[in-house]
Amino acid sequence: MFPDAGATKAVLVGTSTYTFLEDLPAVSNNLNSLAEVLTGPTSWNLSRDDCHVLSEPTNAIAVMDALRDAGDAARDTLLVYYAGHGLVTPEGELYLGLPQSRQQRVETGLQYSWLRGALLEGRAERTVVILDCCYAGLALGTMGPSDLAAQADVEGTYLLAAASETRQALAPPGEPHTAFTGELLTILTTGIAGGPEQLDLDSVFLQLRKSLSAKGHPVPQGRERNSNGQLALGWNPAFSRAPVSTSHRAGSADLRAWPDPAAIRSVEGFISALGQVRVTSGLTHSAISHRSGGQISTGTVSTLLNRKDLPRTWRTTSVYLTACGLPDEQLNDWQLRWEQLRSTLTTTTAPDAEEKQARREDTRTPTTWGRALRQLTRRRLRD
Repeated sequence: MFPDAGATKAVLVGTSTYTFLEDLPAVSNNLNSLAEVLTGPTSWNLSRDDCHVLSEPTNAIAVMDALRDAGDAARDTLLVYYAGHGLVTPEGELYLGLPQSRQQRVETGLQYSWLRGALLEGRAERTVVILDCCYAGLALGTMGPSDLAAQADVEGTYLLAAASETRQALAPPGEPHTAFTGELLTILTTGIAGGPEQLDLDSVFLQLRKSLSAKGHPVPQGRERNSNGQLALGWNPAFSRAPVSTSHRAGSADLRAWPDPAAIRSVEGFISALGQVRVTSGLTHSAISHRSGGQISTGTVSTLLNRKDLPRTWRTTSVYLTACGLPDEQLNDWQLRWEQLRSTLTTTTAPDAEEKQARREDTRTPTTWGRALRQLTRRRLRD
């Protein structure tokens, strides 16, 4: 399952240059590349405003402010990523390196327990933490069954750490990314052969362990709370399916992983989910138009998938979903979610020409519309 893009935030933090520690030039590339993926249509499709990149933060306050702001705003999922030096206090606790950080000087960095506390105060239903740093495995201890970490054992947390407590995370010289993040980006951009249609966290974690171990790199660690392992980071580019035949569509169950409208919480999430439907269908804009029997043009499909507001009428969305091959029994769930979102919107202006036309088009009941559209589309498919 994908998170609702309109109710999800990401905070990407990285330090590549240090005054008292060895520089990690690849970290800067990590941030840019990961942000590019998360804001792309094959991943979470976040807006740039919802994917906050903090490169070379000067102090812990800047990071904590960004984390708390994102935690307050996110209702679905909050992803927090850090790349840089992971340092250890004399007591053996992890703190994250900042440009002026020093060894065993916790006040010069960001203590992991502070980050954990900010996440616990957040309002997101799910939290994903990705640490790509030396000694990052120590974060697992603070999220485990110890007295110190009892508060962190909350539902809705998935943690990925780049290395164990005793082995430094590897940043290969001359490589554009660190070993861990580079492998993560490879998985998200090229996929997992033979893997699931959606690159869920569990599948990504297992592939990371397999790939990094085979290359002799530190094996990542992970910890899951609740069922967040099924949360998708992106679509699997390496996934393949047999073409869906007409006879299959007519009677057999459709086992494709269609987006679940029940997970949609916002208008932005609704539009993003419509785009995911097209990805699942494997159809181009022109193919969708053709399968609709000409009821919607290629331009209309593009407009629908790129609009910022909720469609004012159900008709176009219904035709689009049917043409994409969404099973009939799921259409009612989509319409219910559209109606719920529609009812929450406040209209302060008088109806314009589009609204008046929409009212004339909607004189028939939704059930009648749905039946007529499905019959017409099926006839087109048989032809």
